Amino acid sequence: MITLKLLISPTNEKEALEAVAGGADIIDVKNPREGPLGANFPWVIKRIRQVTPEKIEVSCTLGEMPNLPGSMSLAALGAATTGVDYIKAGLYGLKTPEEAVHLMQNVIEAAKDCKPSIKVVTSGYADAERIDTIAPLLIPKIAYEAQADIAMLDTAIKDGKSLFTFLTKAQLQLFVDTAHDYGLKAALAGSLRKEDLPLVYVLGADVVGVRGAACTLNDRVGGQITAKKVRQLVEIVKRTEKL
Repeated sequence: MITLKLLISPTNEKEALEAVAGGADIIDVKNPREGPLGANFPWVIKRIRQVTPEKIEVSCTLGEMPNLPGSMSLAALGAATTGVDYIKAGLYGLKTPEEAVHLMQNVIEAAKDCKPSIKVVTSGYADAERIDTIAPLLIPKIAYEAQADIAMLDTAIKDGKSLFTFLTKAQLQLFVDTAHDYGLKAALAGSLRKEDLPLVYVLGADVVGVRGAACTLNDRVGGQITAKKVRQLVEIVKRTEKL
């Protein structure tokens, strides 16, 4: 049976506790005001790790990566000191697979030198053409060559269009299958609605990432995560697993 982990992205301790109360599998600290994978402050990440039960994994975002391997490796090192289980890097400013592999290799080396058990997520964008970056279906190969642990897709521009606006079911299936063939976990996100969760499950993804659908008014920037909304998402995943 496929197990789909629900990743919920709070911005502060209050939201994190709501996500925990709702049953989230992974607490993913981010700052949506700085972008889809906007980075939060180290002290916020540390406090969220401290208030989150040990059995629940915590991740954090490094932000949208420019092609600056040195700077980004320092960011990875800093993130690895906060106690998180995962760090996520978005390949926003990269133009070629070679650039992306080189950057991710440095990010991974910095993070794992500090904390060998940390897992590193290489995230691309389903709407890559809109920001002139690396095609989404190349992300699993890049993650594999850099020796990351998870290949992920998100959306770069948050204008109401979702992951499924830009990629077909067949393309997403190829993404998931390719990641698994490389021995990686596959994660899908990108303005997903609760109605999208059953399809994400059918695709065989290991992790589904959500913020807007867990917030009041479904507003990822102005809304607040609530336990009730998270619980609804958890229940959808559980019902789907039983089918």
